[in-house]
Amino acid sequence: MSQAIFPPARVLRLCFPLLLSLGVAACDLAAPAADAPPEPGVVEATRNGPEGAPPGSCWGRTVSPAVFETVTEQVQVEPARMNPDGSVAKPPVYRSETHQEMVVARRDNWFETPCPEVLTPEFVASLQRALSARGLYAQQITGTLDDATRAAVQRYQKPTGPDSGVLSLETARGLGLIAVARDPA
Repeated sequence: MSQAIFPPARVLRLCFPLLLSLGVAACDLAAPAADAPPEPGVVEATRNGPEGAPPGSCWGRTVSPAVFETVTEQVQVEPARMNPDGSVAKPPVYRSETHQEMVVARRDNWFETPCPEVLTPEFVASLQRALSARGLYAQQITGTLDDATRAAVQRYQKPTGPDSGVLSLETARGLGLIAVARDPA
């Protein structure tokens, strides 16, 4: 009875697709779930605002990620050896060490928002019309706070306010959707 002997290159060529698919499948298992709920205030307003927020107020939040930089330093491993006359017999020996340093810490940026009970279909339709009049919303006016409306809100707010699809109270006032409180003068 004879046995077939495969050269190593042929075995590798036959097994490579299987090993590649197993590696890709393992990466997919390690990926975070896309269905994971977002942190409060990032996608929708929350009543759990920053510390010291007035009771009954609603808040949105953007998150500024931490900023890191790579730093490379020269570290002396061996000092210089000097001759009795003060000249250098052997120069010092250095090695490079590289590490990450945090330059700016992660920061939560809180902003006040209209509370959910204010965001009625009539209010959202007015918001959509206001954004449409400014050329930022091209969809049908539905009165639904959908992804297209949130994207238009984000485009409108980004230059001067939060970079968020959550409508800020300041933006709602600027669009004329919420009355501005008068000074009791």
